[in-house]
Amino acid sequence: MAGARQAAGEARRIVVKVGSSSLTTAAGGLDADRVDALVDVLAKTRSGGEREIVLVSSGAIAAGLAPLGLRRRPRDLARQQAAASVGQGLLVARYTASFARYGVRVGQVLLTSDDMSRRAHHRNASRTLDKLLAMGAFPIVNENDTVATDEIRFGDNDRLAALVAHLVRADLLVLLSDVDGVYDGDPSRPGTSRIAEVRGPEDLAHVEIGSAGKAGVGTGGMVTKVEAARIAAAAGIQVVLTSAVHAAEALGGGDTGTYFHPTGRRSADRLLWLQHASTPQGSLTLDDGAVRAVVEGRKSLLPAGIAGVEGDFSAGDPVELRDREGHAVARGLVNFDAKEIPLLVGRSTRELARELGPGYEREVVHRDDLVVLHP
Repeated sequence: MAGARQAAGEARRIVVKVGSSSLTTAAGGLDADRVDALVDVLAKTRSGGEREIVLVSSGAIAAGLAPLGLRRRPRDLARQQAAASVGQGLLVARYTASFARYGVRVGQVLLTSDDMSRRAHHRNASRTLDKLLAMGAFPIVNENDTVATDEIRFGDNDRLAALVAHLVRADLLVLLSDVDGVYDGDPSRPGTSRIAEVRGPEDLAHVEIGSAGKAGVGTGGMVTKVEAARIAAAAGIQVVLTSAVHAAEALGGGDTGTYFHPTGRRSADRLLWLQHASTPQGSLTLDDGAVRAVVEGRKSLLPAGIAGVEGDFSAGDPVELRDREGHAVARGLVNFDAKEIPLLVGRSTRELARELGPGYEREVVHRDDLVVLHP
């Protein structure tokens, strides 16, 4: 365990995620002292120049509540987006002023999760973050809540942080909230204890994981944090989950919070986003041969293997690939509009090219834009 914690303390590139409840008052509005305390830790951690940090910060919606006269986080999307619009500026202004005490410039990066599945957007985001780090700026990432739709309920940025850690090839992901780790029961009850490390899913099989915190300004509970930790760990990244007050210890390799050991290797960046961040706009039902070709053979989906189509999607949208029983076996970016698919069902690409033109002699979902979903 000491060796693992030491590795966390020596990580060169780090993604830190902080939740709304760690930055705001329960009534809504930013808590300047809390922001300054976090910035003190982050600025000092990177001061030697050997460590690079990307911050994924929640808090835009929470910061916009008080200025708009809202007493609590609204449930309807339009008011959430309005609060995010007001709050995002306040949040970044607060960080800019706080980091200025250390002579550090801040760069804002707003991401929408679905866009990150697409090649060009993914590549551009990666380049932007790399360049900001190379130029000595401090990147602050948030989901673009003002234009997001379903993505606004993305898990309080926890999953986004795991995917950003993969995007920037981080060595360590630190998830900060108002809870100092994963417990084997309700932390408020006597007799429960903190789980110091997790080597795999079996270590949490007996644990009942709680939901959102008491403050009511965030959306993500421990469930989303553990899920984010699993995504990052499966992508070869070590994770520490702890409270914001223990941020310095977590970054320094101290025995705080819950440490998740890496369980897998890095995979193609964009496919991780496709699997965990995209919202399918429809589905394609595959015949048995196509299921085998896609799942076992890792091949592209051809028109001949399609048995049915559901949904109203456009070329480039993410869709679910299902077997005849309706089980999702894969997800991919489709090359045709939904209304075109019925013309293609069960037919060979050669036949389609001859009848409809050369534009139809291609895959419905290319294997490079496809990820198999493991049960």
